[in-house]
Amino acid sequence: MRRFVVPAALLLALSACGADPAPENSAAPPPPAASSDGGVNTSPDQQRIRAQKVDAIAAQVPPAIAADGKLLVGHSGEGAPPLGFLADDDTTYIGVETDLAQLVADVLGLEYASEITSWENLFVGAKSSKLEAVFNNVTVTEERKDIYDFATYRVDQLAWQVAADSPITAIAKPADIAGLKVSVGSGTNQEKILLDWDKANKDAGLKPAEISYYNLYGDALLALKSGRIQAYFGPNPSVAYNVAVGKDTKIVGVASGAGPDLQGLIAAMTLKDNGLVKPLNEALNSVIKDGSYQKVLDRWGLGNEAIPESQINPPGLPRQEG
Repeated sequence: MRRFVVPAALLLALSACGADPAPENSAAPPPPAASSDGGVNTSPDQQRIRAQKVDAIAAQVPPAIAADGKLLVGHSGEGAPPLGFLADDDTTYIGVETDLAQLVADVLGLEYASEITSWENLFVGAKSSKLEAVFNNVTVTEERKDIYDFATYRVDQLAWQVAADSPITAIAKPADIAGLKVSVGSGTNQEKILLDWDKANKDAGLKPAEISYYNLYGDALLALKSGRIQAYFGPNPSVAYNVAVGKDTKIVGVASGAGPDLQGLIAAMTLKDNGLVKPLNEALNSVIKDGSYQKVLDRWGLGNEAIPESQINPPGLPRQEG
C-alpha cells in the first residue's frame, strides 16, 4: 500500500450547511486509514471494519428491499477525500461513506452494493426507488423531508485550519479573527459566516480581517503554509483529512455551517415511507453502540463529526424563502 499525497484537485472545498449545537472539539483527529508504511491506505483492498448481523433489526427490512439480499446504496462520483473517492486502481470507490454503508448493510444482513452517479441522480434514484439508500454527505433539510426519510450519522460542520506552528490556538468567536489574514471559498456558507463575523468586529470597533479567496483548496493550503494567510475556513471533512495526512497544519476550531444557532446533520437518505428508515436508524445506533462506527470515522480523520445517537427525520435546515 503506497503513501497517499492528496492532490489539490481532489480536495476542492465542499460547501457546508448546517441545525443544533456544534460539538466544541477543536482537536486534530487521529490519522485516517493508516497503511503499514504509515501512509493512507488508498488501495482497492480497504480491509473495511465490519459489523455483525442483528436479527431483530434485519427482520424489519421491507421484503421488497430484502428480496435480492442486497442493499443498493448511492454515492456521488463527484466526491473528495475522505468522503468518497477512487482508490489507486481508479475504479474502486472508497471513503468514509462507503465504510459506514458497509457497516449498516452488515447489521441488516444484506450485501452492500453501490452505484456511483452524479449528485443530482442520487435524489432521482432514491425518489424512483432505484437506489434503496444514499450515503453521500446529504444534509437533512425541511424541503428534502417532504420526499425522503433520513437517519442521521454525522454532524455537518466547518473547521478553522492554521499552520501547525501557528501561535493561534483557538478560533471560536468573531473577535478571534480580528486583524487576521484569512481565506474562504467564494459563494459558500462559510463565506457568509465569515463576512457576518467581520461585520460584527467592525461594528464593535475591532480591526477587520483581511479576506482572500482561492478557487482551489490546494491553493489556499499553499498560501497558508507560505504565510500569505494565517487561517483557512472550510468544510471539516476536507480540512480534517488534510490535517491528518499532511501533519503540517492543525484545526483550532469548528463551527456549524448554518451559523451559531443551528447544526446541520448528515444522514442516510431513503424514499419517504418505504419502510427502510427505521432499520437504517437502528442499524446505525447498533454500530454506534458497538464502537465500529467510531472506528470508521477515526480511520478517515472524522472522529470530531461523531454523533451520540442516530435520529429519524430530526429538524432540518429551514425552507428557503421565495
